Amino acid sequence: MSHSPLIEKYLTQLQALALSKQAPILDLACGSGRNGLFLIANDTPVMLADINSEALERVKQSLNSLTAEQQKLAQYWQEDFEQVGTTPLQGKSFSAVIVFRYLHRPLFDQIKTAIKPGGMIIYETFTEQQAQFGRPKHPDYLLRSGELVELFSDWKILHSFDGVVSASTNDDSKQAIAQIVAIKPD
Repeated sequence: MSHSPLIEKYLTQLQALALSKQAPILDLACGSGRNGLFLIANDTPVMLADINSEALERVKQSLNSLTAEQQKLAQYWQEDFEQVGTTPLQGKSFSAVIVFRYLHRPLFDQIKTAIKPGGMIIYETFTEQQAQFGRPKHPDYLLRSGELVELFSDWKILHSFDGVVSASTNDDSKQAIAQIVAIKPD
């Protein structure tokens, strides 16, 4: 699976933020690293974070196709972001946070705090409507309609979407997703 069109659309702003804020972009729950790897291939520093050490190892292997300078832009962070009673993002600072296909509501306040003033959030995951199309079905992993816009209502929203899209170009399958791109107030 290739990187998200949202990452490509906001690439120039993400690059400028990483440079001006002197902080990497956090690819939270990065999985295969498709979005973070795209940023690194475009000379942008990224911290790739995931619970799965094997996934992070595969991401490292994927970097072998990039230049040595680009490989230095990658940082790795293995962390269980859902461990009860922990605040893994506390004390950390990022120019932007990108999150795709992952939802753990207790992290929202930590994410908002970890983004430097003037920094960016790009968030996309499934909504409650997704249950009619397939997994995930559990409400803990599905956004309510308008939830992202509400969570970031005090930020400058550059883009938001809440609806049903084609899951792939190969078939008729659908996905219910919500997206937001927003800038943290200075």
